[in-house]
Amino acid sequence: MPQIPLIPESAPFTSEQRAWLNGFLAGIISRGESAGPAAATTNTVSRPLLIAFGSQSGNAESLAKRLARDATSRGFAARAAGLDSLQPADLVREQNVLLITSTWGEGDMPDNAISFWDALNQNGSSPKLNGVKYSVLALGDLNYGDTFCLAGKKLDTRLAELGAVRVAPRVDCDVEFDDLAKTWSTAAFAALTGEEKVETPDTTAPASEPTVETGYTKKNPFPAPLIANIALNSPSSAKDTRHIAFSLTGSSLTYEVGDALGVYVKNCPDVVDAIITTHGFDAENIVSLPDGGTAPLREALIGHYEVRHLQGVLPTETIAAPDFISGLRKLQPRLYSIASSLKAHPEEVHLCVGAVRYEAHGIQHKGVASTFLADRLALGDTTGVFFHVAKHFRLPTDLTKPVIMIGPGTGIAPFRAFLEEREATGASGKNWLFFGDQRRASDFLYHDQIVQWVQKGVLSRLDTAFSRDQEEKVYVQTRMLTAAAELWQWLEEGAHFYVCGDAKRMAKDVDAALHEIIQSAGGKTAEEATAYVADMKKNKRYQRDVY
Repeated sequence: MPQIPLIPESAPFTSEQRAWLNGFLAGIISRGESAGPAAATTNTVSRPLLIAFGSQSGNAESLAKRLARDATSRGFAARAAGLDSLQPADLVREQNVLLITSTWGEGDMPDNAISFWDALNQNGSSPKLNGVKYSVLALGDLNYGDTFCLAGKKLDTRLAELGAVRVAPRVDCDVEFDDLAKTWSTAAFAALTGEEKVETPDTTAPASEPTVETGYTKKNPFPAPLIANIALNSPSSAKDTRHIAFSLTGSSLTYEVGDALGVYVKNCPDVVDAIITTHGFDAENIVSLPDGGTAPLREALIGHYEVRHLQGVLPTETIAAPDFISGLRKLQPRLYSIASSLKAHPEEVHLCVGAVRYEAHGIQHKGVASTFLADRLALGDTTGVFFHVAKHFRLPTDLTKPVIMIGPGTGIAPFRAFLEEREATGASGKNWLFFGDQRRASDFLYHDQIVQWVQKGVLSRLDTAFSRDQEEKVYVQTRMLTAAAELWQWLEEGAHFYVCGDAKRMAKDVDAALHEIIQSAGGKTAEEATAYVADMKKNKRYQRDVY
């Protein structure tokens, strides 16, 4: 009987890589053996499993790696891999594939899934995926309406069109995805092993008992006191942007620049009172809370349920308070890009928050989180916070590499953190910031600190675009195109290119400008520019934090 080779523990691989390689090598040997006594050894061979992820903020990646460990404990030779490292042919080789993807912007693929999606849709040469068994878990946010989980839906449909066999139904997750992910993975594992009949996951019941977490996390947030709330715009501005700072003293929490801060918020009492009055509810009526327990209706609506979509809504039908509550989503914490470096501000975390206030059809609307932070959380008061790791948005580890940052408006947040970090670490690489807003006199956020960085040489170059200071609108992408030759030179020197801010327009316009610069200043064709950008993304030199 031939011996199945094992990768020794001393080999330079992680445990996940070693398990996959062992299963892969065993599969090669088992397929080369004829039927007979030796064939019985194939019953003990681990079944290869690829868990592929499309991730923008890191949720899909973290989940895929967690499920790979779970699958390995169940006897699979499992590995997790980003879609940017895969081609459709890899799915054919793996045969068993679970795919987890988030949706970005207006139903877009996350950055690391774009090249894979394009490969699935090549005109006239789309790959055949016959023999591939798969299932898709889509991560999203119901607040995005028609584009909810659209990336996952498109990938699910396309894989089936190309001949892959769906072994378990796709599951679409809202922001609370842990229980659904567990149910989906259990069903998918069973389908791939043929252990039991696969049924559509139960989306109403928890998949398992909650795990006990230690330290401060999303489920156990740190009560951080507010220590600063400073207006960054002048009184003449049409905007209200705040510098918000929390103390982390006593939490033992740390973070890296590029990470996000999760903040637990509360609804505006005025909005809640208007809803209660409109429906004729009793504010003290006891109702159920989304995570168990009960509370008076007003308290539940302020601190536990999403009500922003109800602002200005005046329904005429009569409804009981418990039925009304049952149709509401759980109030979710909000994620903000961190605007500080721990090296510059020990035991503090800073945010740059634009307060959202507007009128529509005679109704005044308020952003739930932004006005909570700007108007309703008093200095010294606490609210729950936690850190969200953003591995997709990191400074280069090589401190000599140049950095280009595109951050108009509140998109300046992570780049303030980046520059504080680069200054504190003595990074020798050049730094170039593109910042834009409406007017220089009233909207130049962090003006004094940025000017000081220029004077000290921390900022090698600063380009600003204040759109309303002249008749013709000027934006950050305009400044990029004006500086095309030098920007191309920085890229060729290995610069890392970062974008933070609006996903709908700005990020897309900046991406288009980047392609144009590579063509015009770099002498590339459109196809070559696309390949150049794809290579930048693959090598983590083009990173985005857009919303």
